[in-house]
Amino acid sequence: MEKPELEVVVFSDYICPFCYIGDRRLARLAEHFDLKVDHRYLEIHPDTPPEGMPLSELGYAPDQWDRLMAHLSRMADEENIPLAEREFTANSHRALLLAEAAKEEGAEVFGALNERLFATFFTEGRNIGDEAVLRSLADEAGVSPGTVDRAWSEPAYEKSLGANRAIAAHLGITGVPTYLIGNRILVGAVPKKMLLEAAQEASPSTS
Repeated sequence: MEKPELEVVVFSDYICPFCYIGDRRLARLAEHFDLKVDHRYLEIHPDTPPEGMPLSELGYAPDQWDRLMAHLSRMADEENIPLAEREFTANSHRALLLAEAAKEEGAEVFGALNERLFATFFTEGRNIGDEAVLRSLADEAGVSPGTVDRAWSEPAYEKSLGANRAIAAHLGITGVPTYLIGNRILVGAVPKKMLLEAAQEASPSTS
């Protein structure tokens, strides 16, 4: 039986661990739908220097941070995502530009890069703000060197990130991950059940 097509817009950033959780959960909708995901990137910590910075400088109170990490750990276990011990966050700008450009190489290449960017940062603890790391990941995923060079030199990709910020502001979106499914806006790494309910509303024939 042919699966109904489902279009989803997701706003995310590769340095957001909850976006990694959400990416896994969203992907499971492919069991029920011909999933078409429009990845829109929102850089959540643009002031982070290229070499990264300590997590302690993100401004969370210690007790708030501990609760957040405990919640993240539970969800990561549910999704079989092994989280590395990290003490730093990265500047994601180059990674986001690379992902924007990699969309032009097709779903398979983009999908491979998408997973490697998340896994490299959160399970391997490497700095995805580093150009050499990104070039290595792009090569692993099958992104052509020319596309990598264009990602960081052509203004079209910067314009895409700017357009994403404008759209998010218009919709009142201030955090990631955020999903647009049909007429619903879902914020955060929501349970798969909630994603599925929104998807079924958007595709009544599957209800």
